[in-house]
Formats: sequence, structure tokens, C-alpha cells
Amino acid sequence: MHQHSLSLFDTDVPNDPPEAKALEVHRRLCKEYDCPIRYFHVLDPLAELVSALLSHRTRNRDSGLAFRTLRERFPEWGQVRDAPVGEVEEAISACTWPEQKAPRIQAVLREVGERNNGTLSLEFLRDWPVVEARAWLESLPGVGPKTSAAVISFSNLRGRALPVDSHHHRVAARLGLIPDSLPVGPSHRVLESQLPGEWDAQMVYDNHQIIMRHGKDVCTWRDPKCRQCVLLDICPHGQERLAGKRSAKHEGEQPAR
Repeated sequence: MHQHSLSLFDTDVPNDPPEAKALEVHRRLCKEYDCPIRYFHVLDPLAELVSALLSHRTRNRDSGLAFRTLRERFPEWGQVRDAPVGEVEEAISACTWPEQKAPRIQAVLREVGERNNGTLSLEFLRDWPVVEARAWLESLPGVGPKTSAAVISFSNLRGRALPVDSHHHRVAARLGLIPDSLPVGPSHRVLESQLPGEWDAQMVYDNHQIIMRHGKDVCTWRDPKCRQCVLLDICPHGQERLAGKRSAKHEGEQPAR
């Protein structure tokens, strides 16, 4: 990571249009994190949907363990759907709120089967426009924009969709790409609209990955590493934070005698 300095008077952040700033953010972070980013796994879209539902408010390590345990205990999705809910809850106990996620996953599987002539598969979405596929997914119980985007982008559909997690949302808000008051759900549409329409799925995936990683490693919730940030000169939050620290330091100094 690079170390950045900020003069006492360098507190004016360029007021670029969001689209221009989003491109500059992408350019700098792609250089920092070495784009293109490799896809982290290959799951079919239904498996990705279940994985995404397990991941809500759960560490990746724990949701991954819950998913593997579920698949080992119930190799077929029909077995998950038809099992006593307590057995599914036990299988996914590594994730948070298994007592809520077990019945939700079973409800989703039942709904998928009912809408798909009894077939537990989402392969049909491969031939659909992304907007229609996401709308269909979001009509399922407990599925919102983040989950639908994850299914389209992370699964072997490899579609063009931008998931926004809490790290991505925090970085975007601090940069001024979205208002602080905009919730994560509605931010998906706003942030994706700032990306060039000609970008392919890999570039949109990269955008999510690099901003998410930056939120985990640098722009953390507590004590962000602003001086190490390659975005400091275009980040209102970082500049205000460092200027505030500097002012507080000066206020605490004793006058010379």
C-alpha cells in the first residue's frame, strides 16, 4: 500500500460527476489489487442462491462450512427441501441464524420447484436478460438485490451484475458516490448505473471485488487507514477525518512561552 500525505490546505475534493469518479476509483483500485480478479468458485445458479442465503451476516469461512455440511448431508436439493427443518438447521449451524435460514431455504426450494415444473434448477435463467432474471429471483422469499446479483455474477452464469455488500457500500458512501442515507438495497441500482454500459461481466465483477477488498483492508469501519489509501485525494470522508485529527492535535498543543 502507498503512504499519502495531506497538506493543511489540501482539503478540497474534486467535484467530479459520479460516473467519472467511479471510473477513477476503478482504475486506481484495479492497479492496486491487480485486475482482472479470479472468480472465487464455480457453482451452478441454484447452489449459488443457497450459498448466498447462507452468507447473510455471516463470515465467509462460516457460511462456506455451512454450505459444505449441507451438501454432504443432503446431496440432492430435493432432500434439503423435504427434510425435517430441524435437520437442515443442524446442518447449517455454522452460519448465523440457522433457525431462520433453514425454513427460508426450504421455502425457496419449494418455490423454485413449483415454478419450474418440479425441476430444482435455475439453468433456465442462462437464456434470460439479466434484468428479467434478477426480477424473477427477487420475487422469491428472502431474496433481495444483493442475493440476485450474487447469483447472476458469482455462479457459472457469469452474468453482468454488481453485488454490493456492507464493505462496498461503506467505501462508496465515504467517496460520495452514494448518499450516506441510501440503504444497501437501493444502492445496487445507483452504483451499477455509474459503470459504463459496455463493460463486460468480468469488469463489473472486478469492480465489486476491488471495492469490497478495499473496504476490508483499508477503508475499514473502525480506524480506516486513510493515509495509506490510493483514493485519499478524491475522498471527502478521508480528508475531513484527517483534517479533524490535525485540528484536534493543534488545539491540544500548549502555546509557546
